Amino acid sequence: MAEVNPHIKHLLNCIDLEEKEEVARYRLDKEHALRQLKSEGLALHPIRVLQKNFGYADYPEISFHIKSILSQHQFKDGCAIELFYLGEEPIKGILRQLNGKVGEIRLFAPDYPEWIDEDSVGIKLSPDTRTNTIMRKGLHNIEKHPVTKSIFDLVYETDRDLHSIEKEPDKEFLYSISTNFNKSQKKAIDSIIHPPNDILIVHGPPGTGKTSTLVEAVKHLVTNKKRILISAPSNTAVDHFAKSLLLQGIKFLRIGNSTKVHESIYPFTTEGSMENPKIKKEIKELKIRAEEFRRMALKYKRKFGKSEREQRKLLFEEVKKIRAEIKNRISYHETKLFHESGIVLGTPVAIVDANFGFDTFDYLFIDEAGQCIEPLAWCIMPFAKQFVLAGDYLQLPPTILSAEAKRKGFEVSILEKCMKTLPSYLLNTQYRMRDVIASFSSEYFYKGKLLTASNLISDINHFTFIDTVGAGYEEERGPDGYSLINQGEITIIQQLIEQEKLIYHNVGFISPYSAQVELAYEKLPSEIRKHTIDSFQGQEMDTIIISLVRSNDEGEIGFLKDYRRMNVAITRAKNNLYIIGDSLTLRKNVFFQALLDYVEKKGAYRSAYEWMI
Repeated sequence: MAEVNPHIKHLLNCIDLEEKEEVARYRLDKEHALRQLKSEGLALHPIRVLQKNFGYADYPEISFHIKSILSQHQFKDGCAIELFYLGEEPIKGILRQLNGKVGEIRLFAPDYPEWIDEDSVGIKLSPDTRTNTIMRKGLHNIEKHPVTKSIFDLVYETDRDLHSIEKEPDKEFLYSISTNFNKSQKKAIDSIIHPPNDILIVHGPPGTGKTSTLVEAVKHLVTNKKRILISAPSNTAVDHFAKSLLLQGIKFLRIGNSTKVHESIYPFTTEGSMENPKIKKEIKELKIRAEEFRRMALKYKRKFGKSEREQRKLLFEEVKKIRAEIKNRISYHETKLFHESGIVLGTPVAIVDANFGFDTFDYLFIDEAGQCIEPLAWCIMPFAKQFVLAGDYLQLPPTILSAEAKRKGFEVSILEKCMKTLPSYLLNTQYRMRDVIASFSSEYFYKGKLLTASNLISDINHFTFIDTVGAGYEEERGPDGYSLINQGEITIIQQLIEQEKLIYHNVGFISPYSAQVELAYEKLPSEIRKHTIDSFQGQEMDTIIISLVRSNDEGEIGFLKDYRRMNVAITRAKNNLYIIGDSLTLRKNVFFQALLDYVEKKGAYRSAYEWMI
């Protein structure tokens, strides 16, 4: 038996560490109580069931409502969950979507549990053994696919002489590219269409038109009869790309989670594409049969004898058989759709589940690759011949729970990994922010290479730091006992909004701490959008107010030390940025010292005492 590549072995070990941490962190027992799970954003409890129905493949689906906003929860669309009721066996499923206080789940069970309408039902995260299994299999498959293997070897050749594309001489573009694109975007588009290598990296800092650039390249490739697979680590990112394609009149097939997709996207999902009357009729007939067997099984109540139990079991077995038949019918029609579609979009897991053959596509685009965990990317590369990775590794990385796996580099995304050894195309002009807002990130994160479009350069101040030093506004533990709040900062923000006459629906409030966001929900106008930094990546607002919360004598700033999180926060504002914090606490950190120095030099530095008086 051939020895496993040491780099693959390392990634497999990290998957094991992450899975072990998931199992430990998500368990619900006396040592790891429900209150702790809720405070860590790992459980939604209690939930109130709003609606029940049997969905696309006849699995039970539940829409639900939660009482309180959990801003910094770990629930992502498509994640593995368990529906639980203390004292009963939990039921596995997936989260289809969660939007504020309302969400929807799908259960992997023949029917709803009898306790579904009880008062203390909840949802908790479950170890995602399915995704972990997919990643392990994908890593083992690297050696079987020549193109993927060659790229893997290229990425791990640390002693390569990396040349800079930015120093390449100007060349004549091979295709006619719209004049709406700047020079750096045109260079990226042209190189995607006429690739110099098997893999190409587009580095797109905030506001640089990354999606527009990629869509333009896709448009040219489709014209030249290329078949394209497009992926991103989250359903939200996949749908953002899909909407951008639609705006250009480009059709596609969207596979995977179709819950709550934009109405413009739904006709292009596998579910929406099967609105054909004949297909709907045959699926409906099978669902009616399944419902009849379910109804017969549910005649048997909780307390029944052995023969009744056996009869109920047999009836549910029939439900499973019909469901398998439904899945086979759907799979047949989906396969037909796959082969007829020139562009297919989905998350890595959805793509693997679609079971494409190797080299089915000419191109694979991975958008938001800075948030894509490395093994997931290797899982889907065998499906294509040419690869484009796009994103910004200087924004939020993939979410990793295991401290040991992080220490071993598992938090390094596929984009960051590739950028260490492969050349990249930097999109160098941002069109989102006023120059005074963008310039700090440009200098600190992008070595001064991120330029600002001329129409966003202004002599008026658009960046303000409000210093609470000496005001007595110290951090406190939030109601959950874990996250932090700073009530003084909220008071300042209330007065800031009033005095500056800020238009509520143009304002976004963000904070690194979930308890502070929940406090903002209580205290600030409802029209103001309120999010943790993590949940606001990829979005933008005219005015952003950042509440840093930390204020203590020790200079402890916790996970504010993740500067990429601050890069995301700062670059959400289009026109006005307000940051509120305690300079004495922050200045002990190199990054925040640089930020405060920048504000004193180019922005507006104001004291909280202005509002206290």
